[in-house]
Amino acid sequence: MNASLALLTLLHAWPEVPDAPGPSGEGDGDALVKAAVRHGLAGFVEHALAKADWTLTPDAAALLTREARLSAARGMRVRSLLSRSLTALTAVGVTPVLLKGYGLALRLYPEPLQRATNDVDLLVPRARVMCAVHALEGMGLTTQAGDVDRDDAHHVELTGPDGLVELHYRAITGYGLSLEGDAMVARAVDATLDGHSVRYLCPEDEAVYLALHASNHLLQRLAWLFDLKLLARAHPRLDWDRVVTRARRTGLPHLVWYAWDAAHRLLDAPVPAWVLKALSPPRWQRALATRLFSGPRLVGAELAKNKPAWIAAKLALAPRARPMVRYALRRLRGTRPPPGTGAEPGAPRPVRSPAGRR
Repeated sequence: MNASLALLTLLHAWPEVPDAPGPSGEGDGDALVKAAVRHGLAGFVEHALAKADWTLTPDAAALLTREARLSAARGMRVRSLLSRSLTALTAVGVTPVLLKGYGLALRLYPEPLQRATNDVDLLVPRARVMCAVHALEGMGLTTQAGDVDRDDAHHVELTGPDGLVELHYRAITGYGLSLEGDAMVARAVDATLDGHSVRYLCPEDEAVYLALHASNHLLQRLAWLFDLKLLARAHPRLDWDRVVTRARRTGLPHLVWYAWDAAHRLLDAPVPAWVLKALSPPRWQRALATRLFSGPRLVGAELAKNKPAWIAAKLALAPRARPMVRYALRRLRGTRPPPGTGAEPGAPRPVRSPAGRR
């Protein structure tokens, strides 16, 4: 069994064990481990292999254990940064919505450190962004240059020795369009994490958001598709009518289809057929997506390795061509300071308030 088939077989069968035998050759085992690492699932694959009673060669098993431990160590650092960030935000009366990352893994995976996470993603109301930025700066983080008034901006980046915090005021921007975050914040549900008050997207919003995020990155990490499968399994009474309605309201229903279709087709994610039909793009885009997002191509993350192919795929799969072309041209040209400002290319620019355009 090759690496593509082995990884997909494990994820497709979960939470059951695969009927097929595991990889037998030394090269196949090494390739499976490298694929698991590439897709942010080293810890989970180690767990799933033990449950399936699949045996790797000693060298491959040692490599998987090492990578799983390294991923867990990074996850612990992110968890610590998240905890400190929550403490700082609580002090100014801000309870953020946790996006992706440790909070998602805590709710969906057997153990939260089995899913790789590299940064902290928080969503706050637009009106509280600057308050939240100042609170996070107070704990030693530095705000990166950026202009939150740009149409294609959706978060403020704050960095420090312990890692990166992305403070979102829009849920996502992609394909030349943006999804504002305030409505999602209003529908979020209260929870706690390590003693901190937090919020999570309601399940229907999370089903849309995670799919949009995955498709915005052309599904190049299988963990994102596996998240969808685990989310649907964790919420068997998910209101799919609301998922369809909210996906359409984003103006990006095709992106939601790309992710959920691939999760269903490759990983057996439990999504009703009528939902996929309601969100589906034109036939030619469905055919293209099925080709681009085949199992072997996704396991190999082929689009992530080829920038021209990446750009072509984004343009071809866009639900609306004109905003995507404008966005692509803007990204290719880059942002230059207006004449007479004295700013050098790449010089830091102050973060402006997202409360509205001036």
